[in-house]
Amino acid sequence: MNRTESLPTAPTAGPPGTEPAPAPVPEETRTGRDPRWARPALAGLLVATALLYLWGLGASGWANAFYSAAVQAGSQSWTAFFYGSSDAANSITVDKTPASLWLMALSVRIFGLSGWSILVPQALLGVASVGVLYATVRRWYGPAAGLLAGAVLALTPVAALMFRFNNPDALLVFLLVAAAYATVRAVETASTRWIVLTGVLVGFGFLTKMLQAFLVIPVFAGVYLLAAPTGLGRRIRQLLLAGLAVVVSAGWWVAIVELAPASARPYIGGSQNNSILELTLGYNGLGRITG
Repeated sequence: MNRTESLPTAPTAGPPGTEPAPAPVPEETRTGRDPRWARPALAGLLVATALLYLWGLGASGWANAFYSAAVQAGSQSWTAFFYGSSDAANSITVDKTPASLWLMALSVRIFGLSGWSILVPQALLGVASVGVLYATVRRWYGPAAGLLAGAVLALTPVAALMFRFNNPDALLVFLLVAAAYATVRAVETASTRWIVLTGVLVGFGFLTKMLQAFLVIPVFAGVYLLAAPTGLGRRIRQLLLAGLAVVVSAGWWVAIVELAPASARPYIGGSQNNSILELTLGYNGLGRITG
C-alpha cells in the first residue's frame, strides 16, 4: 500500500485545553489528484446506476396514485403546488410536507403528464445520491472505498425500489446523504458554513417527510461536537447556528401554512383538526409509534 492509499485515522484530541487535530484527508484529495482510473470508474458507476433505475421505468405506471394525483394537481395550480394538494381545486392536501412533490410537479409542467415525467426525477435523485455518497467516503478513505460505498447503495434492493417509485423517500435520502457530506466537510476544518449547510439540508428533509429527517441529527451533532478541530465553546455555538438553520429551512413553510386562514388554504390531510403541527406531532409523529 503506497502513501496515497494509506487509510486516515480519526481526529484525535490533544492535551486538556488544546484543540483536536484536524481530520486527516488522503493526499489525493488534498492535492486534487485521483488515480487515473478513478474518474472513469465513477462515470461508469453513475451510468450503470442510471440504467438500473431508468430501465423499464414505465412499468410502474402511475406508481403511488395518491402522490401522482397531487403531482398532477401541482402541475395545474401553483396553490396546489405550494400546499401539496391532492386536487387542483385545493380541497385537501396529502399527508406529508410537499417538497418531493415539487420536483415531480415541475417535471410534469415541463414535459407533460406521464408516468415517466413523474418517476424520472426520482431515478435521477438515486443517481445523485450515489454520486454524493462516493464524494463523502472518498474524502477520508479514497476513491476505491467511495466506489464501493456508491455501488452498495445503488444495488441495495430497497434503494432500487424507492428510486423507481414516487414516494417521498427518494428526495429524503438524497438530502440526508448530502447532509452527511456537509458534516464531513465541516469536521475537517471546523467550518461554520458547512455545518450550517448540514442544518439547511436536514430542514429541507423535514419538508420532504417530516420528523423522519430529524433521526440523523443526534449523529451529525455528536460527530461534530466530538471531532471538529476547534474549541468546545466554538463547536457549541456552531451547532446552535446549525440548529437555527434547521428551524428556518423547515419552519418557513410550516409557519405560512399555520398562519394562513383555514378558509384560504386546503384542509391538512391526515390531521384531525386541520393543523400542520398536529399532523407533524400526531399522525406523522407519535402516531407512528403508538398507532
